[in-house]
Amino acid sequence: MIETIATASLAVNENLNIQKRRIANGKSRKRLSLVTGTHGDELEGQYLAYMIGSYLNENIGHLDGIVDIYPALNPMGIDSITRGVPLFDLDMNRVFPGSKDGTMIEMICASIVDDIAGSDVCVDIHSSNIFLKEIPQIRMSVPTAPALLPYAKMMNVDFVWIHESATVLESTLAHTLNTRGTKTLVVEMGVGMRITKEYCRQLFDGILNLMKELGMWSGETATVREPIVSEGREVGFVNSDAAGIFVPCADFGDTVNEGDHIGDVVDPLTSNVVEKVEAVCSGMIFTLREYPVVYGGSLLARILQPSEGGAEE
Repeated sequence: MIETIATASLAVNENLNIQKRRIANGKSRKRLSLVTGTHGDELEGQYLAYMIGSYLNENIGHLDGIVDIYPALNPMGIDSITRGVPLFDLDMNRVFPGSKDGTMIEMICASIVDDIAGSDVCVDIHSSNIFLKEIPQIRMSVPTAPALLPYAKMMNVDFVWIHESATVLESTLAHTLNTRGTKTLVVEMGVGMRITKEYCRQLFDGILNLMKELGMWSGETATVREPIVSEGREVGFVNSDAAGIFVPCADFGDTVNEGDHIGDVVDPLTSNVVEKVEAVCSGMIFTLREYPVVYGGSLLARILQPSEGGAEE
């Protein structure tokens, strides 16, 4: 069943409609919400929404509960290939919780929050931007970690990044829902404006496993991986000192030592290597530059340092 959960009038007799698809079966009222399309340049979640929806169509008898799929919270952004809400120059994920008495986008955001609230778990799916590629990971704040980490470990991601609370924006959908009692996991994976099928498949297996753990799914599930958790660890940021073209020689998931060669910044005009990029610390690379043009200060990689014991989990 497709429902319109929020609508607003636009110019030329058009409407902005935010829609969801509800897939329900059985007697259980357990509810899982899958949310994506908050940023118009993040498309991994679009394909994942298709994968989950089509699989449930074919295997509805194994579902005992409700799955709500919100494929496009920002449909105008997706249509125009822009991160924010076009015409308003707004990042939608900086407007929550919104307001019923506010601007058009604030009213839309308030309706979205009201509709998702009460879910047993919400999975908020994002991609990286066009510049960086991320391994499948879940991010959460320190205060929410005790409640969310057990669910994150069910999701078949490679990495769980627990941020200090000061880095968490209170105007995001996830923060709003978590503070209102709806457990919300933020997934980051892949790269902007692209679909990484293997990452979508990895998270697809994780979502089915989560549904199984919630008692909503009786069908087959794949064995999920145990994620590396950042708790008690530092993250090293590798930034460029020079302008040019970044050519990595390391890859995602690689374990490196401090000082290891992980790439070069080259100058196409002089044919010189203008910077030999080295790891700033030892650990696992979980973010790597995707868009090769860089300037001084451009982020090239993130490295998760080992635990205090010195070995990776």
